[in-house]
Amino acid sequence: MKRVGVIVGREWSFPPRFIDEVNGRNAGVVAEFAKLGGTKMDERVPYSVIVDRISHEVPYYRSYLKHAVLEGATVINNPFMWTADDKFFGASLCAKLGLAHPKTMALPNKDYVPGIVKTESLRNLEYPINWQGIVDYVGLPCILKDAHGGGWRGVYVCHSVEELIRYYDSSGLLTMIAQEFIQWDQYVRCMCLGRNLVLPMPYDTNNRRYIPDANYLTPALRNRVIDDSLKLVDALGYDMNTAEWAIKDGVPYAIDFMNPAPDMDVNSLTPEYFEWVVKHMADLVIDQALNPRPQLTELKWSKLF
Repeated sequence: MKRVGVIVGREWSFPPRFIDEVNGRNAGVVAEFAKLGGTKMDERVPYSVIVDRISHEVPYYRSYLKHAVLEGATVINNPFMWTADDKFFGASLCAKLGLAHPKTMALPNKDYVPGIVKTESLRNLEYPINWQGIVDYVGLPCILKDAHGGGWRGVYVCHSVEELIRYYDSSGLLTMIAQEFIQWDQYVRCMCLGRNLVLPMPYDTNNRRYIPDANYLTPALRNRVIDDSLKLVDALGYDMNTAEWAIKDGVPYAIDFMNPAPDMDVNSLTPEYFEWVVKHMADLVIDQALNPRPQLTELKWSKLF
């Protein structure tokens, strides 16, 4: 019997429903909440597959998951790639893949950890920051957000240089990016599973809710969004992710696709999308448990790109 471990945080709807779905298939695979309590460096990992929903907020879990990969388990998502990922890297990746993406600049941090003496430790940084050069590149209004953030936290729309500087000055230790603002006509968030399945979901950004509508996109635009999403998750090596697309004048711009622990709550997704996610996540982990795909072969960047 193959075992699947699930690592979660405060989620209440997806994890138990997913576990029940896997166990109810009677496919020779059993799913359960993983239990961790300190890990020896040569400790055997009892799981064939581990689904990670929270290691970005619990560092010990991330260390364990890297160990699990070395021990032969398949971790969704690959903890090595997830650790290295950020939103500016994603922007650069889009440029390499030929996908539409807002113009983006990474900014030096506002503040630093104790021990950094700005006059001595930061001799490679140009100072002062050329704010006019930044807005000349990304335009106004622009978006300022955390390069490692998520959940729409710490995202600001800046309408002037002064407003951009004011929000930047409150960013503390975060590494911020300035990004071109795309005034979209349509907005979709795509659930991407297994690097071969994409579900485009119309998304209301003002009310933060999904709108089930099979006819929201034209067939041609739907196909492009799906194809572009597959290019991204294939390059990133993510088996569980959401990719967000702001569509302007028929062109889908990749806005955010660093969501390796996407929101899968039934109240967010709506029951229709929730059931799709549960079913196909169960398909994914059962297949990977029965047909292992060693992740050690993916740990070289050249394999990803």
